[in-house]
Amino acid sequence: MDAIILAGGKGTRLASYTTIFPKPLMPIGDVPILDVVLRQLKGYGFNKVIMAVGYLAELLETYFGDGSKYGIDIQYSHESKPLGTAGPLSLIENLTNPFLVLNGDILTTLNYSALINYHKEKEAIATIAMHKRTVDVDFGVIELNTDSKITNYIEKPNLNYLVSMGIYIFGTKVLRYIKPDEKLDFPDLVKKLLKNNERVIGYPSNDYWLDIGRHDDYQRAIDEFEKNKKKFLPDKF
Repeated sequence: MDAIILAGGKGTRLASYTTIFPKPLMPIGDVPILDVVLRQLKGYGFNKVIMAVGYLAELLETYFGDGSKYGIDIQYSHESKPLGTAGPLSLIENLTNPFLVLNGDILTTLNYSALINYHKEKEAIATIAMHKRTVDVDFGVIELNTDSKITNYIEKPNLNYLVSMGIYIFGTKVLRYIKPDEKLDFPDLVKKLLKNNERVIGYPSNDYWLDIGRHDDYQRAIDEFEKNKKKFLPDKF
């Protein structure tokens, strides 16, 4: 199975760092976060990775090269203009069916084999790995009816959501919904699939997951990785 790593974004939320490095090269411990991702993929049997690159692509290519140091064939797909998160898939030819897509800045213990098997069992065109996130609201939340009458008052509630982990399994049929060289993000792609009655499945995960896009999450990732390297990189990885 092919794995596509999205590594072309500018990482604007980490702008003080990403003016120098592309976000997937941000270090956690003594290695870039994408180094951890590649070693995990190799551990789950992936032998071919396509990096969708754009911003500071030359730094990624210089560091990761052809992937021989990981035992993986790494290829690069260049976007000449920003195409969003889903748009870069239109530039990649001859993908396996199905294929994995993931962001290049994720620290997780997700079992990719279990995700792939789940996708196949559900016979879906797309499977989205999901994680439960709790949002603390620091205010009293008021609920109204259509007459502006207050029906409920909730003091500082906790709201629970299932959020995308930035990890997907797609069947090649999904490529029909992505126009060549047109900007498209994953939420819009999913809406297209749903509108056309395609089978899109969620994979609930209790595995550790952190997107390093924000400064506080980046620091958490550094701390967590330093304390629990074996959790993210067991001996087989």
